[in-house]
Amino acid sequence: MSQQQGFQPANLALCTFAIALGVFMQVLDSTIANVSLPTIAGNMGVSLNQGTWVITSFTVSNAIGLPVTAWLSRRIGEVHLYVGALVFFLITSFLCGIAQSMEELVVFRTLQGLAAAPLFPMSQVLLMSIFPAAKRSMALALLGMVAVVGPIVGPILGGWLTYDYSWPWIFFINIPIGIFAVTVVLSQLKDRPHKPVKAPLDYIGFSALVLGVGALQIVLDKGNDLDWFSDPWIIGGSIFAAVMLVFLVIWELTDDHPIINLRLFANRNFRLGTILLTLGYAGFFSINLILPQWLQSQMGYTSVWAGLAAAPMGVIPLFLTPILGRLGPRLDMRKLAALSFIVISLSCFMRSNFTTDVDFHTVALIQLFMGIGISLFFMPMTTILLSDLSGPAIADAASLSTFIRTLGASFASSITTWFWTRDASLHHSVLTEHINPYNPLASVFSNENAASSLMSINNTITHQSYMLSTLDLFDILMWMFVVLIPFVFLTSRPRPAHAQGGAAH
Repeated sequence: MSQQQGFQPANLALCTFAIALGVFMQVLDSTIANVSLPTIAGNMGVSLNQGTWVITSFTVSNAIGLPVTAWLSRRIGEVHLYVGALVFFLITSFLCGIAQSMEELVVFRTLQGLAAAPLFPMSQVLLMSIFPAAKRSMALALLGMVAVVGPIVGPILGGWLTYDYSWPWIFFINIPIGIFAVTVVLSQLKDRPHKPVKAPLDYIGFSALVLGVGALQIVLDKGNDLDWFSDPWIIGGSIFAAVMLVFLVIWELTDDHPIINLRLFANRNFRLGTILLTLGYAGFFSINLILPQWLQSQMGYTSVWAGLAAAPMGVIPLFLTPILGRLGPRLDMRKLAALSFIVISLSCFMRSNFTTDVDFHTVALIQLFMGIGISLFFMPMTTILLSDLSGPAIADAASLSTFIRTLGASFASSITTWFWTRDASLHHSVLTEHINPYNPLASVFSNENAASSLMSINNTITHQSYMLSTLDLFDILMWMFVVLIPFVFLTSRPRPAHAQGGAAH
């Protein structure tokens, strides 16, 4: 991707703001729907498990769209791609808002995810091209801060719009923001030069990627509904996904112009860094998916208060990220990443001691504490995985790691939701076994009206089952982050020069 150095927009500040809005909308749409899931699922007449398709369809299509972003930018130019992606994003946002069924919403969210794929990488490229060399780190820090604001604004805005208006407004809100961004970017960058490059596209590899990843995501989303491998459709889908993914790996390793450069995994820092980044982000994504659902479905929170409880995780990164950007070259990124995992694991440990009497302030304060870990996670891990690379390999590595990280989040949302609901059902079965005439609790209920007592018992058991399932999930996540800590130190320490460059990505 050529950066077209030397071009300056008429109003640098306004142009920077408009470009950053693209990142803001993408991050916003990846978090804003989390607090609205119970409402969307209820309005569409589907289960919470099926409601997660709203999240997974966006993230998986977003991941699939990333590998072709570089090719498209060379063919049509960074500005045209950015503006085109924004316009497509606005259209699909409107379609999501007017969807009348879950099937329609999933299709439109898939298209929205594809539209959003170029926004973040193109924002990086455009900002790098319009800022002087001495101020590029400032531009990227600004972009990073915008990305951090999303997790703060997303839950609050999503909760408010859902509660005070209706869930379609979480998508309609993109339209005025996007129209402003498109207008400004077109007016400021219309004269930016571009020479189209007819680069080859790995059509076979891309087709295998879409089919393999798409089939795997469908299997994960539908598995719980169809009782997994007892259903021949799930078996067939799994075999098809496995064949496509194996073919993809073989093809990409032998093709001259691969859609994803798997040879990068030969580099130790990239290999370990990408794995750690993906697993860490998947854990973080799981927390922020389940917490609002649990608060709304079992703790009686409105979407607004669930959003307010989840939002504090973004406060500390907002202030700490720019500081780390300045101090980064002097610090050992491995120690920062390890500290990140320690903090997030401690936050999971705190949540694993929740009871049904936990108050709002406790939930919010733990989210605020986890924000320290989030601050120390993204920049150090990105620096580590890019540290031993140079030239075009950096762009390929950044694209591939983002693709795998986004895909990991999509898979994590399906697996986490399945575990949460399945584990709650198991706890429900175990607790139900203790309801008998010889149990003192049961005898207390039996003194009431028979119908109301049975309903009260079932509601109590369901409430406790989801509480236990939530605690189990946080226990698993806690140990996952603990296990990841020593693997950070299997990477080599980034050299200062590379560390600075890595942080820029």
